[in-house]
Amino acid sequence: MAENGTVVTEFILMGFQLQAELQVGLFFVFLVLYLITMGGNLGMIVLIQSDPRFQTPMYFFLSHLSFLDICYSSVIVPQLLETLDTDKVVITYERCATQFFFFTLCASTECFLLAVMAYDRYVAVCNPLLYATAMTPQTCLGLVAGAYAGGMLNSVIRTVCTFSISFCKSKHVDFFFCDLPPLLKLACSETRLREQVIYLLAFLVITASISVILISYLFIIWAILKIRTVGGKAKTFSTCASHMIAVALFFGTLMFIYLKSNMGKSLSEDKIVSVFYTVVIPMLNPMIYSLRNKEVKEALKTALDRMRVCK
Repeated sequence: MAENGTVVTEFILMGFQLQAELQVGLFFVFLVLYLITMGGNLGMIVLIQSDPRFQTPMYFFLSHLSFLDICYSSVIVPQLLETLDTDKVVITYERCATQFFFFTLCASTECFLLAVMAYDRYVAVCNPLLYATAMTPQTCLGLVAGAYAGGMLNSVIRTVCTFSISFCKSKHVDFFFCDLPPLLKLACSETRLREQVIYLLAFLVITASISVILISYLFIIWAILKIRTVGGKAKTFSTCASHMIAVALFFGTLMFIYLKSNMGKSLSEDKIVSVFYTVVIPMLNPMIYSLRNKEVKEALKTALDRMRVCK
């Protein structure tokens, strides 16, 4: 953390470095997306908690996914809006480390939670008669706690490895939040061992989660193929379709930015991809699960009808 013999106490986030008119336009676009994200995910949580038909493992996990999306988006988007509003933002070293920690915590916990949700669908489709005994409230709580614990462990190690690096090349972070690729470009100490640990952790988190998801869906697809009626196949597949879409979007962007060979070399490209998985995906998740779910649409319609009656 030394810069020419002095202690680095702050970084300067450079944001997107666009023309003023474009920055103003993007500010309002991202503000609207953030408000939709907050409203959609909070609405999903309230709907799940208030409707008795949603007191099932699948919706318990979905409420935690919505909670993570709220946290995930809130860690990044206010900082993004600030960089667009002021062009560049001064952020303290401690605030940068804190943002990095919570961003990593939310992202890695969501990886594990999506794997847990895939396992839940596997049990529901492949062992429906044992579902109630296999996915008890205690089991569900333990699986969610495991997801958070795994995310916490990864976040602690990753943050310690990153912020034990000496930064001295510049204070200017060519990004809109404190992420790994732009921070590594400022390092002046040897980072190879720390980078190897960080990349190994990212690889383990992503591959472990994807492995659980792929194995679960291989069994699910096999079970669907054994269903004789077309209607039965379609109904069973529809219970998994929303989760499959969410998995493809989330892991696709994560693998692109963290497991590619030129990580950090094209920060303009990384910015675009980062916007997608920090701003767009948290907004899309409640839409994906509500628009493709008949029960959620019916519950939402009932809630809206009650609101009209109250007026």
